[in-house]
Amino acid sequence: MDAIVKKFNTLAKPNVAERERPTQDEVESAVRTLLSWSGDDPDREGLVDTPQRVAKAYRDMFDGYDKDPVEELGRTFEEVAGFDDFVIERDIYFHSHCEHHMLPIIGKAHVGYLPDGRVVGLSKIARVVDIFAHRLQTQEAMTAQIASTIQEVLQPRGVAVIVEAEHMCMAMRGIRKQGSTTLTSTFTGVLKKSPEEQARFMSLLRAGARP
Repeated sequence: MDAIVKKFNTLAKPNVAERERPTQDEVESAVRTLLSWSGDDPDREGLVDTPQRVAKAYRDMFDGYDKDPVEELGRTFEEVAGFDDFVIERDIYFHSHCEHHMLPIIGKAHVGYLPDGRVVGLSKIARVVDIFAHRLQTQEAMTAQIASTIQEVLQPRGVAVIVEAEHMCMAMRGIRKQGSTTLTSTFTGVLKKSPEEQARFMSLLRAGARP
């Protein structure tokens, strides 16, 4: 059976087209200002190309604003031979940035769903995680966004998302607690209503854990 492609109306992709983005020169000027504010000389040899490098790095790290997670999930497959149990992608490593301090969030996501007649290509789940991660985020919002988008597009019987990450805004500033991790979880559909299914999801994650 051919793949099924569907279109969905969603707010998953910010409408950046309506906001005029700063020019490359404006971005580089802003970086030079920050370098000066930090106490260094933006004209010294080691920093003279830093504004251009930072602009390029930011374009890469925040490319999630230019991508639509719904489009990634739009191609699904119905030839599953009656399979209706968990599909789980674990240890999806990601990097994001805290929307409060613009410092890195580094962690991994575990995503599972109970299909209802159709599945999505395995790489698509990881791409959805990356799209949401490559935006300014809170971990709580990112966890919910991943789950709600998969639920909306695939319409499975349920979705489970667990995210565990270290926040550099805790490790590098403020309380300065290195190695502390934050765990968030979201369940939808039958998984939200069934502690037994939640426990089974957690059991499958532990069964596949790396030594």
